[in-house]
Amino acid sequence: MLPARFAPLLFGLILSGMMSLIVSGIATLRALGLAEGLVRAWMGAWLSSWAVAFPTVLVLAPLTRRIVARLLRPGDTAR
Repeated sequence: MLPARFAPLLFGLILSGMMSLIVSGIATLRALGLAEGLVRAWMGAWLSSWAVAFPTVLVLAPLTRRIVARLLRPGDTAR
């Protein structure tokens, strides 16, 4: 198990991995159709998109938290 201080990094790693997998899969399927080599092309697209998505999530997460905090009513807490 990892120490709790790694939670934001682990969250960003997992979230960016899942999102980039889904988005690259849809984009690859739309570009190639159900062609031979689809999965290989998808995995290549996924790895390169994950390399961009992970640092992007880490950089944009604090900004996104601030935007969300401004959109919520003061005193409300997430449950």
